Amino acid sequence: MKRLVLAGIGALAVVMTAAIANAADLPRQRQMPTKAPAYAPQLYNWTGFYVGINGGGGWGNSEWSAVTGTSSIDVSGAVVGGTFGYNWQSGPAVFGLEGDLDWSSIKGSTALAPCTTNCETRNSWLATTRGRIGYAFDRIMPYVTGGAVFGDIKASPAGLAGDSETRVGWTVGGGAEFALSGRWTAKLEYLYADLGKTNCAAGNCAASTNVDLNTSLVRGGVNFRF
Repeated sequence: MKRLVLAGIGALAVVMTAAIANAADLPRQRQMPTKAPAYAPQLYNWTGFYVGINGGGGWGNSEWSAVTGTSSIDVSGAVVGGTFGYNWQSGPAVFGLEGDLDWSSIKGSTALAPCTTNCETRNSWLATTRGRIGYAFDRIMPYVTGGAVFGDIKASPAGLAGDSETRVGWTVGGGAEFALSGRWTAKLEYLYADLGKTNCAAGNCAASTNVDLNTSLVRGGVNFRF
């Protein structure tokens, strides 16, 4: 009897050992591969304050008009100065306010009537306060802009005192701004600026003369965003 029990235990041990060995040889169940989440790059955000510098050139026309006749002067020169502003972005739309103040060397002269001698129109500074509306294509933002322009018109007939007056006019234009490395951006823009006209009194210009000034400006700039 004892032998039968021992033989049964031995047979059971052999069967269990074989079963364990077979289970170890079975291939493990393959796990389904996990798909990585799609990568969504973060778009550039234009919201915030900025300051910068700008520079370029302008060209345009100044008309001298008096009872003795009218003459037109071609004007041109360089501009350079500083810029400040703020952008607010909603979706791809970007709304902003921008101001700038530039030194200007825009000028021109003529000896035609009503000037009996050489007459010069000169602008020594320009400033603008403008709204901007842009559309952001990630790091590139084309925009339109418009607002007020401020500047001086100096009328100088040769040999006479001439006159100078600060004028307020209007400006409109457009451009594009590009995001560079870090917080830096660069822009290129065109503005048309009309300062209206000033009057040079007879005592300063020989005869009472109206002098106007309008210019086209092309400027590049670099801004730092906060």
